[in-house]
Amino acid sequence: MLDGLGGTQGTRGTGVAPARTAAEAETSASPEAVAATPPRAPSDSPVKRSRIGDLRMRVVYRILAGVVAVAAIAVAAVIGLVSSGSAEQPGEDAPGQIAAPSAAAPSPGPTSASSPASSSAAPSGSPSAPPSSGPSSAPTPDGSAVTAALADPRVPGLPPDKRLGRLPGKPYPSKRRVQDEKSGVSLIRFGKPWKPYGASPFATKQVLPPVKGAGHRAMLVSCPVPTLPQATMKETALLAARWTLNHHPGGARISWTASQPVKDGWLLAYRVKYTVKGKARSSMAAVALTEVPGTKPAMVFVTIPDSQRDRWRDINTAMSSVRPAHAR
Repeated sequence: MLDGLGGTQGTRGTGVAPARTAAEAETSASPEAVAATPPRAPSDSPVKRSRIGDLRMRVVYRILAGVVAVAAIAVAAVIGLVSSGSAEQPGEDAPGQIAAPSAAAPSPGPTSASSPASSSAAPSGSPSAPPSSGPSSAPTPDGSAVTAALADPRVPGLPPDKRLGRLPGKPYPSKRRVQDEKSGVSLIRFGKPWKPYGASPFATKQVLPPVKGAGHRAMLVSCPVPTLPQATMKETALLAARWTLNHHPGGARISWTASQPVKDGWLLAYRVKYTVKGKARSSMAAVALTEVPGTKPAMVFVTIPDSQRDRWRDINTAMSSVRPAHAR
Protein backbone atom coordinates (compact mmCIF):
# COMPACT_ATOMS: atom_id res chain seq x y z
CA MET A 1 0.00 0.00 0.00
CA LEU A 2 1.36 3.31 -1.04
CA ASP A 3 1.77 6.23 1.28
CA GLY A 4 -0.55 8.89 0.23
CA LEU A 5 1.97 11.60 0.71
CA GLY A 6 5.26 10.21 -0.47
CA GLY A 7 3.96 7.61 -2.92
CA THR A 8 5.98 4.96 -1.12
CA GLN A 9 4.96 1.65 0.08
CA GLY A 10 3.43 1.66 3.52
CA THR A 11 4.67 -0.31 6.46
CA ARG A 12 1.64 -2.01 7.53
CA GLY A 13 1.54 -4.93 5.15
CA THR A 14 5.24 -5.48 4.75
CA GLY A 15 6.59 -4.96 8.23
CA VAL A 16 9.55 -3.00 6.78
CA ALA A 17 10.27 0.34 8.26
CA PRO A 18 10.17 3.14 5.81
CA ALA A 19 13.35 4.96 4.86
CA ARG A 20 12.40 7.99 6.82
CA THR A 21 11.98 5.87 9.90
CA ALA A 22 15.52 4.52 9.45
CA ALA A 23 16.81 8.01 9.06
CA GLU A 24 15.05 9.02 12.18
CA ALA A 25 16.50 5.98 13.86
CA GLU A 26 19.91 7.10 12.83
CA THR A 27 19.01 10.53 14.02
CA SER A 28 17.80 9.14 17.29
CA ALA A 29 21.06 7.32 17.66
CA SER A 30 23.02 10.49 17.05
CA PRO A 31 23.23 11.37 20.73
CA GLU A 32 25.36 8.30 21.18
CA ALA A 33 27.36 9.22 18.12
CA VAL A 34 27.71 12.72 19.43
CA ALA A 35 28.67 11.28 22.73
CA ALA A 36 31.19 9.12 20.93
CA THR A 37 32.75 11.96 18.94
CA PRO A 38 34.53 13.59 21.91
CA PRO A 39 37.11 10.78 22.04
CA ARG A 40 38.51 12.28 18.80
CA ALA A 41 39.87 15.09 20.89
CA PRO A 42 42.58 12.85 22.34
CA SER A 43 43.57 11.99 18.77
CA ASP A 44 43.83 15.71 18.00
CA SER A 45 45.81 16.53 21.17
CA PRO A 46 48.66 14.12 20.35
CA VAL A 47 48.96 15.83 16.97
CA LYS A 48 49.24 19.16 18.68
CA ARG A 49 51.80 17.77 21.13
CA SER A 50 53.78 16.36 18.22
CA ARG A 51 53.81 19.81 16.63
CA ILE A 52 54.96 21.34 19.88
CA GLY A 53 57.62 18.62 20.07
CA ASP A 54 58.65 19.46 16.54
CA LEU A 55 58.99 23.11 17.49
CA ARG A 56 61.11 22.20 20.47
CA MET A 57 63.39 20.00 18.38
CA ARG A 58 63.75 22.82 15.90
CA VAL A 59 64.84 25.10 18.71
CA VAL A 60 67.34 22.48 19.82
CA TYR A 61 68.60 22.16 16.26
CA ARG A 62 68.95 25.90 15.99
CA ILE A 63 70.88 26.02 19.26
CA LEU A 64 73.15 23.23 18.06
CA ALA A 65 73.65 25.01 14.76
CA GLY A 66 74.54 28.22 16.62
CA VAL A 67 77.04 26.37 18.80
CA VAL A 68 78.63 24.78 15.74
CA ALA A 69 78.83 28.19 14.04
CA VAL A 70 80.46 29.78 17.10
CA ALA A 71 82.92 26.89 17.32
CA ALA A 72 83.76 27.28 13.63
CA ILE A 73 84.35 31.01 14.10
CA ALA A 74 86.57 30.33 17.11
CA VAL A 75 88.60 27.76 15.17
CA ALA A 76 88.97 30.20 12.27
CA ALA A 77 90.13 32.90 14.68
CA VAL A 78 92.71 30.58 16.24
CA ILE A 79 93.99 29.59 12.80
CA GLY A 80 94.23 33.26 11.84
CA LEU A 81 96.21 34.07 14.98
CA VAL A 82 98.57 31.16 14.42
CA SER A 83 99.14 32.10 10.80
CA SER A 84 99.70 35.75 11.68
CA GLY A 85 102.12 34.73 14.41
CA SER A 86 104.06 32.57 12.00
CA ALA A 87 104.12 35.42 9.49
CA GLU A 88 105.64 37.72 12.09
CA GLN A 89 108.46 35.38 12.97
CA PRO A 90 110.68 36.22 9.94
CA GLY A 91 110.65 39.83 11.03
CA GLU A 92 111.96 38.77 14.42
CA ASP A 93 115.23 37.84 12.79
CA ALA A 94 116.10 41.52 12.62
CA PRO A 95 118.83 42.41 15.14
CA GLY A 96 116.85 45.27 16.67
CA GLN A 97 113.80 43.06 17.31
CA ILE A 98 115.92 40.36 18.89
CA ALA A 99 117.65 42.85 21.15
CA ALA A 100 114.34 44.03 22.59
CA PRO A 101 113.26 40.67 24.07
CA SER A 102 116.73 40.16 25.49
CA ALA A 103 116.45 43.49 27.23
CA ALA A 104 113.08 42.51 28.73
CA ALA A 105 114.20 39.00 29.68
CA PRO A 106 116.30 39.98 32.76
CA SER A 107 113.10 41.04 34.63
CA PRO A 108 112.35 37.63 36.21
CA GLY A 109 109.69 38.34 38.81
CA PRO A 110 106.95 40.53 37.32
CA THR A 111 103.27 39.57 37.45
CA SER A 112 101.08 39.02 34.43
CA ALA A 113 100.13 42.67 34.57
CA SER A 114 103.74 43.73 34.26
CA SER A 115 104.42 41.51 31.25
CA PRO A 116 102.47 43.78 28.88
CA ALA A 117 104.49 46.67 30.22
CA SER A 118 107.70 44.86 29.44
CA SER A 119 106.45 44.04 25.96
CA SER A 120 105.44 47.65 25.42
CA ALA A 121 108.89 48.69 26.56
CA ALA A 122 110.47 46.43 23.95
CA PRO A 123 110.41 49.02 21.13
CA SER A 124 112.26 51.47 23.34
CA GLY A 125 114.79 48.74 24.08
CA SER A 126 115.61 48.09 20.44
CA PRO A 127 116.93 51.61 19.72
CA SER A 128 119.22 51.24 22.72
CA ALA A 129 120.94 48.30 21.00
CA PRO A 130 123.24 50.46 18.80
CA PRO A 131 124.95 52.14 21.81
CA SER A 132 125.66 48.68 23.24
CA SER A 133 127.25 47.72 19.94
CA GLY A 134 129.53 50.77 20.06
CA PRO A 135 132.33 49.17 22.07
CA SER A 136 132.20 46.06 19.92
CA SER A 137 132.72 48.20 16.77
CA ALA A 138 136.32 48.78 17.93
CA PRO A 139 137.58 45.22 18.44
CA THR A 140 140.70 44.63 20.48
CA PRO A 141 143.57 43.57 18.19
CA ASP A 142 144.53 39.93 18.72
CA GLY A 143 147.73 39.96 16.69
CA SER A 144 146.25 38.00 13.80
CA ALA A 145 146.74 40.92 11.40
CA VAL A 146 150.43 41.14 12.32
CA THR A 147 150.79 37.38 11.90
CA ALA A 148 149.20 37.60 8.46
CA ALA A 149 151.50 40.48 7.49
CA LEU A 150 154.61 38.58 8.56
CA ALA A 151 153.40 35.55 6.60
CA ASP A 152 153.24 37.71 3.46
CA PRO A 153 156.32 36.89 1.34
CA ARG A 154 156.47 40.53 0.26
CA VAL A 155 157.08 41.70 3.84
CA PRO A 156 160.08 40.56 5.92
CA GLY A 157 159.98 40.26 9.71
CA LEU A 158 160.01 43.33 11.91
CA PRO A 159 163.48 44.90 11.78
CA PRO A 160 165.56 45.81 14.82
CA ASP A 161 165.56 49.46 15.80
CA LYS A 162 167.74 51.51 13.47
CA ARG A 163 167.72 55.23 12.79
CA LEU A 164 167.00 56.59 9.33
CA GLY A 165 170.28 57.64 7.72
CA ARG A 166 170.86 60.63 5.48
CA LEU A 167 169.61 59.79 2.01
CA PRO A 168 171.08 60.98 -1.31
CA GLY A 169 170.23 64.49 -2.55
CA LYS A 170 170.11 68.01 -1.22
CA PRO A 171 167.88 69.22 1.62
CA TYR A 172 164.86 71.26 0.64
CA PRO A 173 164.23 74.09 3.09
CA SER A 174 160.65 75.35 3.37
CA LYS A 175 158.67 77.16 6.07
CA ARG A 176 155.30 76.48 4.54
CA ARG A 177 153.16 73.76 6.03
CA VAL A 178 150.14 71.66 5.17
CA GLN A 179 147.49 71.37 7.89
CA ASP A 180 145.76 68.01 7.75
CA GLU A 181 142.66 68.61 9.88
CA LYS A 182 141.25 65.19 9.12
CA SER A 183 144.30 63.30 10.34
CA GLY A 184 145.27 65.74 13.09
CA VAL A 185 148.83 66.45 11.89
CA SER A 186 150.75 68.98 9.84
CA LEU A 187 153.78 68.52 7.58
CA ILE A 188 156.06 70.42 5.24
CA ARG A 189 154.73 71.89 2.03
CA PHE A 190 157.36 71.51 -0.65
CA GLY A 191 157.77 73.97 -3.49
CA LYS A 192 158.72 73.14 -7.06
CA PRO A 193 159.20 70.56 -8.46
CA TRP A 194 156.67 69.28 -5.90
CA LYS A 195 153.10 70.43 -6.23
CA PRO A 196 149.75 69.77 -4.51
CA TYR A 197 147.58 67.21 -6.24
CA GLY A 198 144.13 65.66 -5.95
CA ALA A 199 144.27 64.11 -2.50
CA SER A 200 141.74 61.25 -2.85
CA PRO A 201 141.87 58.70 -1.30
CA PHE A 202 144.21 60.53 1.08
CA ALA A 203 143.65 63.69 3.11
CA THR A 204 146.57 65.65 1.60
CA LYS A 205 148.84 64.88 -1.33
CA GLN A 206 151.93 66.35 -3.01
CA VAL A 207 153.59 64.84 -6.08
CA LEU A 208 156.69 65.12 -8.24
CA PRO A 209 156.44 65.18 -12.04
CA PRO A 210 155.95 61.69 -13.49
CA VAL A 211 158.95 59.95 -15.04
CA LYS A 212 158.51 57.53 -17.91
CA GLY A 213 159.43 53.97 -17.02
CA ALA A 214 159.51 54.67 -13.28
CA GLY A 215 156.55 52.41 -12.58
CA HIS A 216 154.75 54.93 -10.34
CA ARG A 217 154.76 58.60 -9.42
CA ALA A 218 156.59 60.06 -6.42
CA MET A 219 154.18 61.29 -3.75
CA LEU A 220 153.97 62.59 -0.20
CA VAL A 221 150.57 61.98 1.44
CA SER A 222 148.86 62.07 4.83
CA CYS A 223 145.69 60.43 6.17
CA PRO A 224 144.40 58.50 9.17
CA VAL A 225 146.14 55.12 9.21
CA PRO A 226 144.16 52.88 6.82
CA THR A 227 144.71 49.72 8.89
CA LEU A 228 143.48 48.51 12.26
CA PRO A 229 145.61 49.93 15.11
CA GLN A 230 147.59 47.21 16.86
CA ALA A 231 148.94 46.76 20.37
CA THR A 232 152.05 48.83 19.57
CA MET A 233 152.75 51.65 17.15
CA LYS A 234 155.56 49.60 15.61
CA GLU A 235 153.16 46.80 14.70
CA THR A 236 150.66 49.32 13.34
CA ALA A 237 153.45 50.84 11.23
CA LEU A 238 154.23 47.35 9.89
CA LEU A 239 150.66 46.96 8.65
CA ALA A 240 150.73 50.46 7.18
CA ALA A 241 153.97 49.74 5.29
CA ARG A 242 152.47 46.57 3.88
CA TRP A 243 149.39 48.54 2.81
CA THR A 244 151.56 51.03 0.86
CA LEU A 245 152.53 48.24 -1.53
CA ASN A 246 149.15 48.94 -3.14
CA HIS A 247 150.70 52.17 -4.47
CA HIS A 248 153.70 50.48 -6.08
CA PRO A 249 153.91 48.24 -9.14
CA GLY A 250 152.66 44.68 -8.83
CA GLY A 251 155.02 42.14 -7.31
CA ALA A 252 156.79 44.77 -5.19
CA ARG A 253 158.69 43.59 -2.11
CA ILE A 254 159.90 45.42 0.98
CA SER A 255 163.45 45.60 2.32
CA TRP A 256 163.77 47.47 5.65
CA THR A 257 166.27 50.31 5.99
CA ALA A 258 165.17 51.96 9.25
CA SER A 259 162.90 51.42 12.26
CA GLN A 260 162.84 54.00 15.01
CA PRO A 261 160.53 55.68 17.52
CA VAL A 262 159.45 59.24 16.84
CA LYS A 263 157.50 61.67 19.00
CA ASP A 264 154.20 59.94 19.90
CA GLY A 265 154.68 57.34 17.18
CA TRP A 266 156.92 55.16 15.03
CA LEU A 267 158.80 55.40 11.73
CA LEU A 268 159.64 52.66 9.26
CA ALA A 269 161.78 53.29 6.16
CA TYR A 270 162.22 50.71 3.43
CA ARG A 271 163.33 50.02 -0.09
CA VAL A 272 160.63 48.75 -2.43
CA LYS A 273 161.88 46.51 -5.23
CA TYR A 274 159.84 45.59 -8.30
CA THR A 275 160.10 45.01 -12.03
CA VAL A 276 158.91 47.34 -14.79
CA LYS A 277 158.83 45.89 -18.32
CA GLY A 278 161.36 43.25 -17.34
CA LYS A 279 163.75 45.75 -15.79
CA ALA A 280 164.50 45.75 -12.06
CA ARG A 281 163.51 49.02 -10.43
CA SER A 282 163.13 50.30 -6.89
CA SER A 283 161.81 53.15 -4.77
CA MET A 284 162.74 54.57 -1.40
CA ALA A 285 159.75 54.90 0.94
CA ALA A 286 158.85 55.60 4.56
CA VAL A 287 155.81 55.74 6.83
CA ALA A 288 155.58 57.76 10.03
CA LEU A 289 152.70 57.12 12.43
CA THR A 290 151.69 59.65 15.09
CA GLU A 291 149.17 59.10 17.87
CA VAL A 292 146.19 61.48 17.78
CA PRO A 293 143.98 61.74 20.90
CA GLY A 294 140.48 60.31 20.47
CA THR A 295 140.97 58.91 16.97
CA LYS A 296 143.14 56.66 14.82
CA PRO A 297 146.84 57.44 14.45
CA ALA A 298 147.84 59.73 11.60
CA MET A 299 149.99 58.32 8.81
CA VAL A 300 152.46 60.26 6.66
CA PHE A 301 153.71 58.22 3.70
CA VAL A 302 156.31 59.15 1.10
CA THR A 303 157.71 57.17 -1.83
CA ILE A 304 160.14 58.30 -4.56
CA PRO A 305 161.27 56.03 -7.45
CA ASP A 306 164.94 55.48 -8.23
CA SER A 307 164.57 57.51 -11.41
CA GLN A 308 164.33 60.56 -9.08
CA ARG A 309 166.82 59.45 -6.45
CA ASP A 310 168.24 62.98 -6.34
CA ARG A 311 165.02 63.82 -4.39
CA TRP A 312 165.41 61.03 -1.83
CA ARG A 313 166.70 63.52 0.70
CA ASP A 314 163.18 64.96 0.74
CA ILE A 315 162.17 61.80 2.62
CA ASN A 316 164.36 62.87 5.55
CA THR A 317 162.86 66.35 5.41
CA ALA A 318 159.27 65.12 5.21
CA MET A 319 159.57 62.60 8.07
CA SER A 320 161.20 65.12 10.40
CA SER A 321 158.54 67.74 9.64
CA VAL A 322 155.55 65.83 11.06
CA ARG A 323 153.87 67.67 13.95
CA PRO A 324 150.45 67.76 15.58
CA ALA A 325 148.01 69.94 13.65
CA HIS A 326 148.56 73.72 14.08
CA ALA A 327 151.83 73.12 15.93
CA ARG A 328 154.97 74.82 14.68
